[in-house]
Amino acid sequence: MNPKLKKETILVVEDEEDVAELVCLALGRANFETLVASSGYEGVCLSGEKRPTAIILDIMLSRMDGFEVIKRLKADPRTSDIPVIILSAKTELESRIHGLQLGADDYIPKPFSPHELVLRLRAVLRRRNTLMEVLVAGSLIVDPIALKVTLNGRSLDLSLLEFKLLSVLMCRAGEILSREELLRTVWGDDASVTKRVVDTNIYRLREKLKDSGDMMKTVRGLGYLFTIPERAL
Repeated sequence: MNPKLKKETILVVEDEEDVAELVCLALGRANFETLVASSGYEGVCLSGEKRPTAIILDIMLSRMDGFEVIKRLKADPRTSDIPVIILSAKTELESRIHGLQLGADDYIPKPFSPHELVLRLRAVLRRRNTLMEVLVAGSLIVDPIALKVTLNGRSLDLSLLEFKLLSVLMCRAGEILSREELLRTVWGDDASVTKRVVDTNIYRLREKLKDSGDMMKTVRGLGYLFTIPERAL
């Protein structure tokens, strides 16, 4: 097979065999390869071992529920960037909010439409591919795949959190991002982290970026805005 035509692999973490078969059938028709894990523990292990393109995850699983699976995936550098779509019979608003706060990319209730599942999976993958593009603002370059930032051709020593914060701001240049949104996106569901941490990391980034740090604007009472001056385009 031509490497360029290699199929993307989706891990289905589902303990109901008939549901897993239905999901795999729909994904197979959409030209995806599939792996199946029948427990949360197996799902975490397969994620780290196989590095799937995305994960379709049930919440009510044996040995480890879906919420705990997401926590472990996001805490492991090998799996933290893998998109997760929750597919669950738990339709309460609290469950949806909790899943998204933990870092899930989408939440689809059961019963579900296989066609809609495929469409929403493709939408999540499109967003992920956009986030993985190299970001450029003048002499400032962020490579999300290599986890590397260069300024005027020289590599910058950023912490992982600083890197993620800068990537989010640059990816959404021109948008005002609130401290709450930055907390959710960069730090996830860590109750010990306060809004003050965002300000501290913005300050550190500005120090390391020197003159280029001026592209990160503080919008009083609202949050932060990354702007790219015309001379930097």
